[in-house]
Amino acid sequence: MYMHNKLLQYTVRVSEPNPVLASLLLEQFGGPDGELSAAMRYFTQALGEDDAGRKDLLHDIATEELSHLEVIGSIVSMLNKGVKAQLAEAAMEEADLYMSLTAGGNSHTQSILYGGGPALTNSSGVPWTAAYVDSRADPTCDLRSNIAAESRAKIVYERLINITDDPGIKDALGFLMTREVAHQKSFEKALYAIENNFPPGKLPGVEKFASMYVNTSTGAGDMDGPWNSGEQWDRVDDVAGSLPFDGGDGLASVGLTSSEKAVSDKLKARTMSNPANDPLTGVDLGAGPGAGRITEGDKGGADDIDDAAQMAKAL
Repeated sequence: MYMHNKLLQYTVRVSEPNPVLASLLLEQFGGPDGELSAAMRYFTQALGEDDAGRKDLLHDIATEELSHLEVIGSIVSMLNKGVKAQLAEAAMEEADLYMSLTAGGNSHTQSILYGGGPALTNSSGVPWTAAYVDSRADPTCDLRSNIAAESRAKIVYERLINITDDPGIKDALGFLMTREVAHQKSFEKALYAIENNFPPGKLPGVEKFASMYVNTSTGAGDMDGPWNSGEQWDRVDDVAGSLPFDGGDGLASVGLTSSEKAVSDKLKARTMSNPANDPLTGVDLGAGPGAGRITEGDKGGADDIDDAAQMAKAL
């Protein structure tokens, strides 16, 4: 059961309205790396978690992310405060009001459709979607994803801090950014509290492939490092000469019953191409400057009819 405390987790002080900045801040309200995405990711993970420690951790952070959503939403609302009143009371000249709404981002959508309140969209106006929640119900997999999500959110907060000179907003965003750091530390500890946490999941990797490094990007710029060289790796530089890696023939095959094979053979025969036939096509007939080389054939006739008959006979 949730109860709302009317005090924000961090005080919001906005110097002056700025609907364009409000639109940019929506990235952390309804964007893929925003606070709602984080809250729903951790909340749903917590509901399915059997480990008491991780369950408690996920519920704690999920709930805190909702408080961060409230902080961001409050900043957005304050930034839209002036234009909301101007729009509602028609206190500005029409042209000036239009300019203030359409100065950038989706500030006009925020003001006209949502009355200055924050919408669950990203900074481009794309609606929030549950597709942003990428949980897989395996703790070693999800905790790594959570660590990455907190890292991405910190970077977005850094960029938002860099585009405003409002000291109150910078201060609040700095707090939110720092909480991403704290959450990442907690998730790291929870991950490494699981013994044998790599690779994720239950099934072990195939031993002979687990230490293989395949050097598929060759030429100028090739680099060696601990990620591809040393005793930890069996490096494959001659990729083409080493295929297939399983020692088979490298082809795709399937076992078919006699009836399935008969039908498959009929389909193959019916759709067979004739590499000796170079017919005149619509592209040839309508070709103009820039079309490149085209087929210089006739417009049809006895030979074409005979070719068609021979193909039908072959099928």
